Amino acid sequence: MVKTSKRYQGVVALVDRDHAYEPAAAISLAKKTATAKFDETVELHIRTGADPRQADQLIREVALLPNGLGKPVRVLVFTQGDAARAAREAGADYVGDDDLIQQIEGGWVEFDTSIATPDMMGRIGRLGRVLGRRGLMPNPRTGTVVQAQDIPRAVADARKGRVEIRMDRTSIIHAPIGKASFSEQALLENLTAVVELIVRARPATVKGQFIRSAYLTAAMGPGIPMDLSSLLDLRVE
Repeated sequence: MVKTSKRYQGVVALVDRDHAYEPAAAISLAKKTATAKFDETVELHIRTGADPRQADQLIREVALLPNGLGKPVRVLVFTQGDAARAAREAGADYVGDDDLIQQIEGGWVEFDTSIATPDMMGRIGRLGRVLGRRGLMPNPRTGTVVQAQDIPRAVADARKGRVEIRMDRTSIIHAPIGKASFSEQALLENLTAVVELIVRARPATVKGQFIRSAYLTAAMGPGIPMDLSSLLDLRVE
């Protein structure tokens, strides 16, 4: 039998596992259960009806959180020439080409997201084994391979808090929506952005109910079951 702390037992008692909470109520409750000694991340967990064994049912998108994730985002841009100057002016933390490639090949990965211009993709392809497993490889599908003129926007988007939406091998999507210290309104706005994106990303070949269940939780807290009807009604204004 797994032993749990008195702190965890106390917050578990706050959640009625037989009740499906509307989004605002779930967020309020998640904040109350975040009693650890650090600022816990609030996470959304959605079980889908997609089949991860089918390539045309895989989900990989990027959500831009209007209120960020509550932590600094270190942005690296692979580019050169005028585009490099634009990246620096936009506030990128690291900008370069072969110099950065050599650093990364040497084991350096002290950044949170990377962006590249198309002319750099052939040169950074060999970094796939290092960056791919960390989710740091630029990819056109996630909006991190951009034309030179779009670098300022891409850097600004990265600063806001980009959340990669991916389905795991059990058909579940896990996504952070902010910190427990955020206001309830800020968390609700971030939740809305993520849910709306997931709904839009539904693969055409998925039959029947797409979103089967959803839970909200603080990192060290219990899962809070959510009411699917009100969750799916959320819309970005």
